[in-house]
Amino acid sequence: MTTQPDDDASRVVLHVRSGCHLCDDARAALAAAGVRWTEVDVDTGPASADLVARYGDLVPVVSVDGVQQGFWRIDADRVVRALAAGPR
Repeated sequence: MTTQPDDDASRVVLHVRSGCHLCDDARAALAAAGVRWTEVDVDTGPASADLVARYGDLVPVVSVDGVQQGFWRIDADRVVRALAAGPR
């Protein structure tokens, strides 16, 4: 799933995988905080081998402007603060 494109959605990337209950929790936390994101499934697509190697056991992983902000249990407030700080 990819949210509608806008500036914030392009800044926030949520790496997930199918059947991941923590990924569902991360989606809910980001949505409740009003954060828009782009979602990448680490198990599909041409870069999946690289993504699995990088994020395999850590999903969900959220990044803002390419900087990892958390994994497993996502702190949506931290993501909001990173967005407010502006691009690096």
